[in-house]
Amino acid sequence: MPRKHVETVALGGDSEGEGQEQREVTLKLGAWVGNQRTRAATLTPERIEQLSKIGMRWA
Repeated sequence: MPRKHVETVALGGDSEGEGQEQREVTLKLGAWVGNQRTRAATLTPERIEQLSKIGMRWA
């Protein structure tokens, strides 16, 4: 994933259209993934296992 990759996700609200107001949040996912890779040596074994289970490529 390119370091500049950004995802926009909707938060809040409910399936009925009532309740909390829905808002969009922009997440710098590419930067986050890159940071996890460079910090792999300092991550806990549990964190590495979690990321590996969802398909994290470490190289």
